[in-house]
Amino acid sequence: MLFNSLHFLIFFPIVFILYWLVKGKHRWLLLLAASYYFYASWKIEYIGLLLFSTAVDYLLSLKMSGIESKKRRRPYLVLSLISNLGLLFFFKYYLFANESFQWILEQGGGNYRFHHFEDLLLPVGISFYTFQTLAYTIDVYNGKHKAEKHLGIFALYVSFFPQLVAGPIERFSNLGRQLKEQQQFSLENLKNGARLVLFGFFVKLVVADNLAPLVDGFYENPEAYSSLGAWIATAFYSLQIYGDFHGYSLIAIGLSLSMGFKIMDNFQNPYFATSIMEFWRRWHISLSTWFRDYLFIPLGGSRVNSLKLVVNISIVFIVSGLWHGANWTFVCWGALHGILYLAERFAGKGKVNSIALKVLMNFKTLIIVNLAWVFFRSVDFAHSGQVFQRLFAFESEGKWMEIGPSLYTILIVFALSEILVFNSRFDRWVDSKPFILRWSIYTALLFGILAFGGVQNLPFIYFQF
Repeated sequence: MLFNSLHFLIFFPIVFILYWLVKGKHRWLLLLAASYYFYASWKIEYIGLLLFSTAVDYLLSLKMSGIESKKRRRPYLVLSLISNLGLLFFFKYYLFANESFQWILEQGGGNYRFHHFEDLLLPVGISFYTFQTLAYTIDVYNGKHKAEKHLGIFALYVSFFPQLVAGPIERFSNLGRQLKEQQQFSLENLKNGARLVLFGFFVKLVVADNLAPLVDGFYENPEAYSSLGAWIATAFYSLQIYGDFHGYSLIAIGLSLSMGFKIMDNFQNPYFATSIMEFWRRWHISLSTWFRDYLFIPLGGSRVNSLKLVVNISIVFIVSGLWHGANWTFVCWGALHGILYLAERFAGKGKVNSIALKVLMNFKTLIIVNLAWVFFRSVDFAHSGQVFQRLFAFESEGKWMEIGPSLYTILIVFALSEILVFNSRFDRWVDSKPFILRWSIYTALLFGILAFGGVQNLPFIYFQF
């Protein structure tokens, strides 16, 4: 059930109305039923995996919570890690590991074949809810909070439908605490939530989905395009993936807020970053902070010698690449960001006051991020090689990029929105504007969605991760 589907447009208003009609102490049951229905709408068999992860971490965390010694809690944490990561490995990485290992054997003259599950499908959202449950279990292990005894509340924390399949990846200390509270209806929350949902749909349907066919056309046959066409196409993919994922996050945050739940922001104008380090403070914040808290710091963090720091940061970025996809291109994407991050960290960065220099540094960062996305979008290294060949061939022959006036208008509006809402959030920014301007913006966004919104119901890109 996509957010941008008729099914969801019927589903959510029903859930919303019932949520505020039901007594507070029973709302968790309604939301849990709605969340499981939402997930089952993708494929009913997925429910078994969700139940398994929920049951494992619920039982193991309860067991840990009753043990004072951290050393004696450790076996239960290990069991949780093995159970959750084992499930994730089987569905997401088994084929990748199998093919990679077979390739290594073939280089040595071997030809052993492991069982190949050709019809193995990746359950939607498994990477997101696996990390969410692991965060909870690790926090219980570290004594940051007690285990939740209410099975229904914990199950809802794992499956909360607005952010179940693509985040933001929440912590129990934030979302779980709110799920236990009896939320009071707030017109302000409803208005702000509606604003975020409206802008999220605009960014997804009008910006990302209109760029998608142009990007897909290029990546299907990059050799047919001129170098300028290749640069435009790769820049469009940078905008597409941001608009697609940022749009989803805004909708998820807005839906949650309309029901009284405040979940974390996931983006903060990442393409205004003046360095790779700053980019990762602004891009997919819930994932980058997860890796910081549950991988980087346990490895020793930054309070280690230089060699260990290099190893720690390298591990984080390589694992981040793998988290996004079971392909060596994702590993390369993560490793490339890691190398650049390390280079900036060791080079140091003084305070930049010059606006002109900030613009140049931002442009440099955009070029680097844009080129790194090539690995992210390509199906293999041969494919990415074709793209880079077109980028740096500096040839004028070939297709350019057919951009109509409507797309120019869309891109200009999107760029202006990013500039105007810089370091803020759309709902807060628009709330500070005069009544007439506010409603002019709402009308323009709604008109844009109705006039230019994609009609193909394209899935969100991050659903595949």
